[in-house]
Amino acid sequence: MTKQVYATRLIDSPEALPPAAWNSLLNAQASPTLFMRHDYLGALHATGCATASTGWAARWLVLEDTGGLAAAAPLYLKSHSYGEYVFDWAWADAYRRHGLRYYPKLLCAVPFTPVPGTRLLARDPQARLALAHAIRELAQSLKLSSAHVLLMDEADGQALSEAGWMLRSGVQFHWQQDRSDPVRSFEEMTQQMQRHKRKNIAQERRRVAEAGVSFETFEGPQINEGLWDFFYRCYELTYQAHGSTPYLSRSFFAELASKQAANWLMFVATRGSERIAVSLVAIDRPQGVAYGRYWGCVEPVPHLHFEACYYQPLNWCIENGFSRFEGGAQGEHKMARGLLPVATRSAHWIADPRFAGAVDDFLAREGQGVAQYMDELRDRTPFKPTV
Repeated sequence: MTKQVYATRLIDSPEALPPAAWNSLLNAQASPTLFMRHDYLGALHATGCATASTGWAARWLVLEDTGGLAAAAPLYLKSHSYGEYVFDWAWADAYRRHGLRYYPKLLCAVPFTPVPGTRLLARDPQARLALAHAIRELAQSLKLSSAHVLLMDEADGQALSEAGWMLRSGVQFHWQQDRSDPVRSFEEMTQQMQRHKRKNIAQERRRVAEAGVSFETFEGPQINEGLWDFFYRCYELTYQAHGSTPYLSRSFFAELASKQAANWLMFVATRGSERIAVSLVAIDRPQGVAYGRYWGCVEPVPHLHFEACYYQPLNWCIENGFSRFEGGAQGEHKMARGLLPVATRSAHWIADPRFAGAVDDFLAREGQGVAQYMDELRDRTPFKPTV
């Protein structure tokens, strides 16, 4: 078979690539998400959230042939490892202790967004494999320490493995509807859970209700500027409570409200006449998938976080016929709320052969530990055993 030849381009601003071409290629992938859309990634860049000044210098890689755009990936030169959710701090520290420079590194990911999905946009498997090789070659040409593709899908993993990358396993927690026997209400879902889990959920929900808290739900254009302002106030307070500053600006969310309005769902908690908390969920109605993203409150109430971030969204997903709700990064406590463990994958290339060998050994041992952890989690399912 004749090897396909591609022309390679580097793009330092999403605006330099036609949105329609990018989104068309994305829609043809096995696991597209709204976070990989040009408007979402472009908003991160345009509002200064993911730019060189914040440690996310765009180096989008594009492969083209006579048929046009054949493959593309959102790459960034990273000067740190914040906002990634797949942790390599120990690797960076090992480089530092040996007098070597780990940063900048090359990263393929959606900034600040731990949502799995397709990362290597490609017309066909041949183009995907060429892209996997091209990312590594770019890192080599720039004399970088490493390259990383985070939270990728199975097709990406196959191509990257074939191209010589090392694979890493992780765990997230998602709720998924049983397509063969779907639940029709939140209460029906909890009836399938073990008694003590069901009782704990009922107690948590009752505590919130007895505190006088009620919820309103706003979708798409119903989320007006005042609601976005309240959300952002709560979002900032969440970061302040942890002694840090937000990754995302108010102008970024204004861009989302303008360009992706239909993809956002807001649960607003009120007590009396006052709004006291909010959770923001991203939704993809055609695919029937919802993504828990952000939350915050101006007044603490016991168990309000669980109600706003899990129970309200799960109830909405079931009522609206959604098939999956992804709870975000980490969080074993999500299992007790009906979200079950799901494996995630990332890929890594390390330039230095000595460190590559050490990382490969670490990933093999870590992978065994993750597999055992997944088995343990499955044994601790909150749901009743099925016959």
